[in-house]
Amino acid sequence: MISETQDAAETSLALLNYQKACENGRGAVLLSVARGKVSEGIDFDHHFGRAVIMFGIPYVYTQSKILKARLEYLRDQYQIRENDFLTFDAMRHAAQCVGRALRGKTDYGIMVFADKRFARADKRSKIPRWIQEYLKDGLCNLSVDEAVQVSKRFLRQMAQPFSREDQLGLSLLTVEQLDQEDTKKKLQSRMQYV
Repeated sequence: MISETQDAAETSLALLNYQKACENGRGAVLLSVARGKVSEGIDFDHHFGRAVIMFGIPYVYTQSKILKARLEYLRDQYQIRENDFLTFDAMRHAAQCVGRALRGKTDYGIMVFADKRFARADKRSKIPRWIQEYLKDGLCNLSVDEAVQVSKRFLRQMAQPFSREDQLGLSLLTVEQLDQEDTKKKLQSRMQYV
């Protein structure tokens, strides 16, 4: 288990040790802080980031004079309420943190929002659409055991080799193609893990 610290040199060394452990096949757990160096400046693509767990919602420190001035400006000039801005900002940072694990179209990983507040409509609506698409009701508010089972099933599926045929499929289907029985079956078999 490796942890980010406030010291930049220590954190750089921790990241090197983390990468070595992943390269050696042992794997590792890296603990970092939202709005810290690791959560915003470094990508964890491929086997460096197969899962990200977000504990809590990363709200910004609200006693900052600069933030207070910004909030006052937004309220006076654009009628944006303080709570709306703070929630939007926190959701944007949460998305940036969990998005560190997915850096390309061939990459995959698990994002866990370990806070019930993420299931609320006012929070969910401020998360980017590419994440919202996968936050289905059946995948929210899971017990630890249920989350482990869903994760195992997902990782097992992703570990399977993809055939050339699977990768060369159509990017857009016509209504006629969607109505075909074999297309429906193929789509249903792939959607069971999503």
